[in-house]
Amino acid sequence: MGLLSLLQTDPVAFVITALALMMALAFHEFAHAWTADRFGDPTPRSQGRVTLNPLKHLDPFGTLLLLLAGFGFAKPVMVNMSRLGRWQNFWVAAAGPLSNILLAVLAGLVLRFLPPELFFGANLQELTTLGQVLLVFFSLNVGLAVFNLLPIPMLDGSRILSGLVPPLGRALMEFERSPLSFVAVMGFILLFQGQLGQFLSRVREWALGLVFTF
Repeated sequence: MGLLSLLQTDPVAFVITALALMMALAFHEFAHAWTADRFGDPTPRSQGRVTLNPLKHLDPFGTLLLLLAGFGFAKPVMVNMSRLGRWQNFWVAAAGPLSNILLAVLAGLVLRFLPPELFFGANLQELTTLGQVLLVFFSLNVGLAVFNLLPIPMLDGSRILSGLVPPLGRALMEFERSPLSFVAVMGFILLFQGQLGQFLSRVREWALGLVFTF
C-alpha cells in the first residue's frame, strides 16, 4: 500500500510517516557520503551529498514509487570505488544500514525509558502524537536497515557481501553494468513484494518486542 492511500484514510499518519521516512532516507545516504568522504573519496562532497538536507538525497522516481507502491529508494550516493580499498568500500556500503540501526536504537531507548504517559493516552491503549512519531520512526528505520542488508544487487547487502567475497563482488558489478539490471531488480522486488513485506513486518515486531523486554 502506497503513502497516497494513507493520505486518504489518515492525513496525520501520512504526514508523520512521510517526515520520518525523509529523515531516515536522508540519514542513510548521508552516512554513505560521509564515510566515503572520510576515507578520501571527494566524489560525494563534490556532488553535495555530505549533508542531512533531504532534498539533496530524494530521487523523483524513487519517491513516486513510495507514494504509489509503498516501496522506493533515495538517490544513490556516487562513490569512486577505485579510490578506496576493499574494506573501505565495505564500510561505505555498511554505513547506510548501520545508520538506520543507530536511529532505531535511539528511538527504541526513548520509547523504553521515558515515562509511558508521554506516549500513551489515559486508557494506555491509544498512542499520543509523540508515541506515533517514535513508533513510526523506529519501525521505518528497522525496515530500511533490514531491507538494505538483503543480498540483492544494487542494495547495500550485495556490496557488503562483495567486500567479504571479492569474486562475487566482481560478478555483481558486471551484472549492475547491464542496461537491464535496474529493471530486473525492480521486477524481482515487485514480484516478491508480499513476501518481503511479511518478512520485514516480522522483523519489526521482533525488534519492538526487544524494546519492551529489556
